[in-house]
Amino acid sequence: MQAMRLSEHQLIEQAPLEFTELPLPNPGPGQLLLRVRACGVCRTDLHTVEGEITPPSLPITPGHQVVGEIEAVGEGVQAFSIGERVGVPWLYRACGACEYCDRGEENLCAEAEFTGFHTDGGYAEFMRVDADYALRLPEGIHDERAAPLLCAGIIGYRSLRKADLQTFETLGLIGFGASAHLAIQIARHWGCKVYVFTRSEGHRRLAKELGAIWVGGIEEKAPSLLDRAVLFAPVGELVPLILKKLRPGGTLAINAIYLSPIPEMPYELIYGERTLRSVANAAYQDGVEFLQLAEEIPVRTTMQTYPLEQANRALLDLKHSRIDGAGVLIP
Repeated sequence: MQAMRLSEHQLIEQAPLEFTELPLPNPGPGQLLLRVRACGVCRTDLHTVEGEITPPSLPITPGHQVVGEIEAVGEGVQAFSIGERVGVPWLYRACGACEYCDRGEENLCAEAEFTGFHTDGGYAEFMRVDADYALRLPEGIHDERAAPLLCAGIIGYRSLRKADLQTFETLGLIGFGASAHLAIQIARHWGCKVYVFTRSEGHRRLAKELGAIWVGGIEEKAPSLLDRAVLFAPVGELVPLILKKLRPGGTLAINAIYLSPIPEMPYELIYGERTLRSVANAAYQDGVEFLQLAEEIPVRTTMQTYPLEQANRALLDLKHSRIDGAGVLIP
């Protein structure tokens, strides 16, 4: 089978992913072998490739927003059958026995493993997955449109929950890539007013199309203070700027697995019972709930497709904000 492999961390401008021929893997006990039909391109993949986060070992096949068709099932798998379509999220598996797993917070499990980071992911023609963490997909959402839901969508949903967003509140989204363009649709479904802060003209147009009440730059004054905000851009220096726009009692959730340093800031920015919270991965139940909601709304995925061998180009376009919505690889 063919895969795009990372053997050495480099800037994406140097095209570090190599088109490689690999043996077809066999599913072990409790595993599924999938034929990859689509794989979303995520900023976490970019952080991995460029070495801002580092997997336990190299080489590795990135990719964790995978739509696949089951080719084979391993020993003990009863919930799935050959030919079914499933989704693979960032969370590959957790220990299932620690206090976090017991609370349904397996995203915080110290032994958790992640797709395309600890195990080979979906930048390939085939991949193995843990059957217990595979997600059933809504039948009405096509492969390439379903792929970004499996990380961008799920983590966006969790971010809104961790931001304590209530119906009819005013929400600020800072950065408007794959995750934010799905999160805005949930917020609008809940009756919220959404302000979007982004520099890209293409992203601004998309935000308005998806229902943003106001769109502008972080340096601009929005029409009112925010009840809640979610930071999607991995830029720590934006945190104090956002807090200035947040009402007392409001919440800022940071949706980033990697963030540049947050600068020193005066206590008055957090005073007034404002909450600053990180969002760490996502739990399995987040995926179940979000996919049900995505079908109910229904969520519309805006995406740009690339052939598998152009994974370097897709990540480069992502880095330079040249993708409106989400990028998706098609083997």
